[in-house]
Amino acid sequence: MSNNIQVMIVDDHDMVRVGLRTYISLEPDLEVIGEASNGKEALEKLEKEFDTLPDIVLMDLTMPVMDGIAATRLICEKYPAIKVIMLTSFLEEAKVVEAVESGAISYMLKTVSSDQLIHAIQSAYRGMPVMNSEVSLALTRGIRQRNAKPEEEGLTTREKEVLLLIAEGKTNKDISEELFISIKTVKTHVSNLLMKCELEDRTQLAIFAHRKGWV
Repeated sequence: MSNNIQVMIVDDHDMVRVGLRTYISLEPDLEVIGEASNGKEALEKLEKEFDTLPDIVLMDLTMPVMDGIAATRLICEKYPAIKVIMLTSFLEEAKVVEAVESGAISYMLKTVSSDQLIHAIQSAYRGMPVMNSEVSLALTRGIRQRNAKPEEEGLTTREKEVLLLIAEGKTNKDISEELFISIKTVKTHVSNLLMKCELEDRTQLAIFAHRKGWV
């Protein structure tokens, strides 16, 4: 039995799989033991073709038949010892959240260097997630947006995002940079929040958010 970290590649593009296999084969402690072109095929191969299951699955996000999120959820339920790394070109915030919730240990962009990818594989094998700052920010914003649904107070999604950041002690400048909006727009949202919530200042807004259980 090999002592190498055994990897399976799941991607619907042949050239991507070839490139990944090439990078991985250069590492003495890594070994590619299987490939699949979509999530359904990956699950079928895991069930029927391996004497020893892979330690790591590199999973594309968008694929025909079964996408990476659905496949990751099923793999993590059926084979909890396998660590799935989502490897994709997309940084959509909702997808990052879905991928993590489905069980992916790490979320990597295909723009990462080969060294970064190898590090992520080796870290995943040890049970350690790896996400760069860009992905971490997308995850944080995705979770915040999910929680920022309009409530009975009649707040818009953006207003509630601003409210949650105020409750975290963020300044207008901080909020502007985090949400990629102008400081003038932030001030408008703060004024609207004060009016809708019938409050007088930012401290009261922060207390209001905490009392609602949104923070």
